[in-house]
Amino acid sequence: MKIVEEMRDMAFGPGEIDVRKVQLTGGVTYTLSLPKPWIEQMDLSPRDSIRVDWRPSGALRLTPLEMLANQEKIITIKADDIPQGSVHDHLMGAYLSGADSIRILHSDTSERLLQKQIRRFLSNTRGFETMDESDGRIELRCLISAAEMPLNASINRMYSLIASLTKDIILKVNAPESDLLEDIDEREAEVDALRYLVERQLSIALDSHLVASALKLTRNQVVEYSNLARTLERMMDHAYQMAGLIRDAEQVEIDVEQPPIAQLVAWQKALKQLMINIRTRNSFEIEECRRILKTTQHEILEFENELVGARRLSKEDLLLFRISESVRRLCAYARDFGEILLNLKLYDEIIVRN
Repeated sequence: MKIVEEMRDMAFGPGEIDVRKVQLTGGVTYTLSLPKPWIEQMDLSPRDSIRVDWRPSGALRLTPLEMLANQEKIITIKADDIPQGSVHDHLMGAYLSGADSIRILHSDTSERLLQKQIRRFLSNTRGFETMDESDGRIELRCLISAAEMPLNASINRMYSLIASLTKDIILKVNAPESDLLEDIDEREAEVDALRYLVERQLSIALDSHLVASALKLTRNQVVEYSNLARTLERMMDHAYQMAGLIRDAEQVEIDVEQPPIAQLVAWQKALKQLMINIRTRNSFEIEECRRILKTTQHEILEFENELVGARRLSKEDLLLFRISESVRRLCAYARDFGEILLNLKLYDEIIVRN
């Protein structure tokens, strides 16, 4: 009891711990007094509203409603104080960190290069627009809320772009004269933008319990969804590489029934089933997909070993080898994708006992 009284006499601030007893008022209501320094810092008055969140761990989180309504994250970038040409990287860092408003201060001498980097930033991201532009100052603001964007919609769109590109790769093999792969740069850029969007949402969710609640994500799930998005983005990198190789190839005949295209079809089916299991999370289906992908990887390795064998690779052989390598990487990332789904499934099944 003496220790508790001494703690109450000490200054109480952020990061410190206080112990308070639950009181019974009127025989039916339990009350707990709030620290006066916290009330003063939050600028609260009697009868002000406080949001109470009951966390899965059993803890309660208290947040003044006024603070939630008026909070805005602002970052200022002084273009003249950072390396020339690095404004885009700083803008992306601010975007991924969850900034709502980005203010750029600059001199007239750097404005032309600055505008080019800002246009690149706006094309690589979602939601930001130029809201104010004056002498020596540009303000970019995000017009969409992280809590209002369905996370699964972004993940599904990334998958849809990858699946359509690999489908067009196979069609292009059958019809070399077609122009199916002329827009691969745009598709690859869209997947990158979606991955950045997911990373931004998850970063905000880690910092804001309201966004995390709206997205229905725990901290553990935030990490795993970030891994899902990153895995899909890496798959797109290899699909893009294959598409470029086949688009630019000069009249090379590739048999879709033989490696490596036959293995690409097996990967497509497995990844499609894994995407379904983001929602269903069936352990048997996930493990079966991972088994098929592992077998497919071994088939690709055997094909590559036969290809390089003891002979010099022709131009056509080299093309097949590079495509084969990308298919093998696709299978590896898809297996990782399945492992992430298992992690999510098992986390959801954990029971916490007191």
